Amino acid sequence: MKDRLLSRGVFILKGLVLSFIIALILVLVVSILLTYTNLKESRIPMLNTIIMTVSITIGGIYMAFKVDEKGWLNGGIIGALYFLILIFVNLLFIKPFIFDIYLIGKFFVSLAAGIIGGTIGINIK
Repeated sequence: MKDRLLSRGVFILKGLVLSFIIALILVLVVSILLTYTNLKESRIPMLNTIIMTVSITIGGIYMAFKVDEKGWLNGGIIGALYFLILIFVNLLFIKPFIFDIYLIGKFFVSLAAGIIGGTIGINIK
């Protein structure tokens, strides 16, 4: 039981790291597109949400693929933790915490992306 929880924790950590690596790569691609094309900066919030959704989904797929059970739950954990880490980083470096409908919406998008990724990951195997 203890080994199972430990391995699950390791896979959660690996899934989160994978999600943030994917997000970093996608942010770099979007930055290049913003610099060298006529893509408008007004699109950044939408692109940010897309990047977050894609990276959480991929992390959820990885997590469910490795753990091999309860994909929706494991993916949801990845989505929720990803969101909480983003909030923490935001508090440290960017601005004060503002609890509003936009924040709640982002949380549910993160959770849904993780659940969908986890479901996909279980069904891939």
